[in-house]
Amino acid sequence: MSSRLASLTSWHADWPGLRVAVLGLSVTGFSVADTLAELGAEVLVVTEHADEEYARLLPVIGARLHEAVLDEVPDELADFAPDVVVASPGFPPHHPVVRWALDSGIALWGDLEVAWRVRDKVVRPDGRPADWVLITGTNGKTTTTQMTAAMLAAGGRRAAPCGNIGVPVLDAVRDPSGFDVLVVEVSSHQLWYLSHQTTGPDPVSPHASVCLNLAPDHLQWHGSFEAYRDAKAVVYANTRTVCVYNRADAATRRMVEDADVVEGARAVGFGLDVPGPSDLGVVDGILVDRAFLEDRRTRALELCTIDDLAEAGLAAPHVVANALAAAALARSLGVAPAAVRDALLSFHLDAHRIEVVAVAAGITWVDDSKATNPHAAASSLAAHPGAIWIIGGLLKGVDIADLVAARGPAAKAAIVIGVDRTPIVAAFARHAPTVPVIEVNAGETEDVMARVVEIAAGIAGDGDVVLLAPAAASFDQFSSYADRGRRFAAAVQELIARGDDDQHDDPSSARGA
Repeated sequence: MSSRLASLTSWHADWPGLRVAVLGLSVTGFSVADTLAELGAEVLVVTEHADEEYARLLPVIGARLHEAVLDEVPDELADFAPDVVVASPGFPPHHPVVRWALDSGIALWGDLEVAWRVRDKVVRPDGRPADWVLITGTNGKTTTTQMTAAMLAAGGRRAAPCGNIGVPVLDAVRDPSGFDVLVVEVSSHQLWYLSHQTTGPDPVSPHASVCLNLAPDHLQWHGSFEAYRDAKAVVYANTRTVCVYNRADAATRRMVEDADVVEGARAVGFGLDVPGPSDLGVVDGILVDRAFLEDRRTRALELCTIDDLAEAGLAAPHVVANALAAAALARSLGVAPAAVRDALLSFHLDAHRIEVVAVAAGITWVDDSKATNPHAAASSLAAHPGAIWIIGGLLKGVDIADLVAARGPAAKAAIVIGVDRTPIVAAFARHAPTVPVIEVNAGETEDVMARVVEIAAGIAGDGDVVLLAPAAASFDQFSSYADRGRRFAAAVQELIARGDDDQHDDPSSARGA
């Protein structure tokens, strides 16, 4: 790293004239370009697909745009000779431009690196920038991020949920109102870029951090499960106070054991079982804290009860686990148990996350379209055993067989959608041969969910659950997991509006429909 780059550890450092190439022009890429242009850097944005609004704004903020197919390094970028390349999370390690930067010895940053370096733009009354809390995991990141921010707010802290949750970290850093804590959801993609910056004059050093769980995902992006795991483990690097891990997931414990943290940082476990000292867990239906009190060997602090969470629609086991992880992070910042409870009692899960969209004719229709990988789908199925399972989409290189072997036999039926149907059907034939499997190969997005719901209604009886838990990405047939969930809910509502006439179709004719 050049001495100039090493000195760029403040909003007030010598940024003017720095040549920065920004890869990608979505919400994250624009936040990077906007920030660096404001700091006086010379910014060139390189992208294959430019959002029209952001492209229009680039010359306004003083940045340049080069839009082209990036199967090789464009001459415009090479001639620009950047001092640093800042890549949006969508650019994988094997991308030609990313490889060029690494092979050329050009500094490679992600948006987290930039945000940490300029975190002192707005400071608290004591003159210090906001504390950071980092949250990652294969599943549950967004819910835990939102819960943690809600608990901090209930405890009187100004907290901003940001990062992979949808609000770029740089937007939160530059918010003139300022915050006490940035609760940052971080993806494995962002952490891979951060892995290049875990040492140096001022590496990202969160107050607290957590990896909620680990299961295969994004393997095409990372290249292997091992690379994915190693990226997730970066979340704990340089943690100052508390590393929170999942007692039910040994991989997260090993990440903490192997992490290079600030001396004095503690390990705090969470789980649905009885906690040991320095843990959070559940005792006789009560969520308790045995980590953040003086006499933690003989006492525990009550946070709330499972019944409390049930009233708030948060009693699914994986959601309880998320609540415990969030409580550990909030308690590490001094939030009182009563504030934790208040936040949970008023908390609502996002749409498309184990969301009941309708109950009619004795059938409960559940939208968990956000279950885009096997680990998330397994949690949904654990909460709804015996459901009619809507599964499928774009598998992203993930093996579906283990999920089907573990959860498939308990399903009443499986309705398989998406482009990657073949491995799913094969997995059911091998691991759950008695479960009816119906393929829906409707090619048009508008037709898929209408047909799925029609088939499900023909199978379901009084007391049954129809569960959309695809265990796959949505981009083969839908614009997003939210689009997939909305279309499912709309099809359910349309079916209900038509009445019961179509709810007893013979599903046997639908195989291969």
